[in-house]
Amino acid sequence: MILEDFKLHGRVAIVTGCNTGLGQGMALALAEAGADIVGVNVSDPVETRAHVQATGRRFLDLRADLADVSGIHGLVEKAKSLTGRVDILVNNAGIIRREDALKFTEKDWDDVIDINLKTVFFFSQAVAREFIAQGSGGKIINVASMLSYQGGVRVPSYTASKSGVMGITRLMANEWAAHGINVNAIAPGYMSTNNTAALRADENRNASILERIPAGRWGLPKDLAGPVVFLASKASDYVNGYTIAVDGGWLAR
Repeated sequence: MILEDFKLHGRVAIVTGCNTGLGQGMALALAEAGADIVGVNVSDPVETRAHVQATGRRFLDLRADLADVSGIHGLVEKAKSLTGRVDILVNNAGIIRREDALKFTEKDWDDVIDINLKTVFFFSQAVAREFIAQGSGGKIINVASMLSYQGGVRVPSYTASKSGVMGITRLMANEWAAHGINVNAIAPGYMSTNNTAALRADENRNASILERIPAGRWGLPKDLAGPVVFLASKASDYVNGYTIAVDGGWLAR
């Protein structure tokens, strides 16, 4: 039965930046599909842990500053303490800095590129090495953006990083598909999270955004549930190097 291919029972998923928002929504979706969750955050993921455990799945809380890639191997080793293996990686952690391109600083450039792009690559590399050692393949899901497709304004390093995420998703898929590793990405549209609270509170900006979205509403973390479970599951075994936009039709407009 096709629904069996979507089940994740017995699998372990690492999800970075899952204490709130989209990361929390994806971690919960994977748990509801049967996966145990390893959350990598800088702060205590109190709500996420409770939600995951309420599904009957295990949650391992790991803390790390992902700007420092030297600790990634250790995180993967600790993740294996749940069942002795890792099956899924969701590279969700990311930051954004807003400033006119003429005024943008080197620090704001480096801070965003380090978390949003450098860490995504090296975490993927570490997990891919583990997948190959395990000999059973695995799933890597990166979080891209509408700005993987568009230029945006006042977010030069974020745009560069998310364009890069789409590029390295393809690169890693090309190199690792022969090992049974699927590397894909999800590009969320305008989502109702803490990060967009200011935009939604601005009456004019909110109206202009909603006018552009054919679905007529902001996205919610639960809107990523189906795509992330699909990409983490056997159902997507022949999908590789692709970025799925979950945007209510924004890019089609």
